[in-house]
Amino acid sequence: MVTHGLELSRARQCSLWFIGAGDECATSPHLISSHLSGSAVVLRAIITLVLFLVSGAAARADLRIVSSPGGEVGSYLRLFAMVRQSGHRVIIDGPCLSACTLVLSTIPQDRICVTRRAILGFHSARRLDSQGRLYAAPSETRILTATYPEPVRSWIERNGGLTENPIFLHSRQLTALYPRCK
Repeated sequence: MVTHGLELSRARQCSLWFIGAGDECATSPHLISSHLSGSAVVLRAIITLVLFLVSGAAARADLRIVSSPGGEVGSYLRLFAMVRQSGHRVIIDGPCLSACTLVLSTIPQDRICVTRRAILGFHSARRLDSQGRLYAAPSETRILTATYPEPVRSWIERNGGLTENPIFLHSRQLTALYPRCK
């Protein structure tokens, strides 16, 4: 069971470091899952991705997002920067919410594909104070909106802009912006 959904998969070769049952082939998904939340999950995903990329055994790796609730923005930006540098593709195969949507800002459009289960959830930026209270962050929201590709920005504006209430871009609408995964 995947509780937080960043998943790595390979097209060929068997993994030498797959955590699980012995000699699984790379056609099986390499899951990064955890009962942890937030930045701990993203940190684990980053560490696993780095190990995967430096293992030298990878013929082709994809980052598959199967269920990501979002979290701390910096962690997602670091993860997606590493994926961008690796040249690998991102498959959005389920909910990609909040900070996870920054994948659209960091990965080239031709390296993103979506499945019929893909859903993107956008909302305005928020600040967290030392007591854990959330506050609106209008200047950060403007910056955030500007980072998305133009077709996504247009969709956001047509759907009321980024507010504290999330708006959702579903698979059917997404395939007008990104190709369906093959």
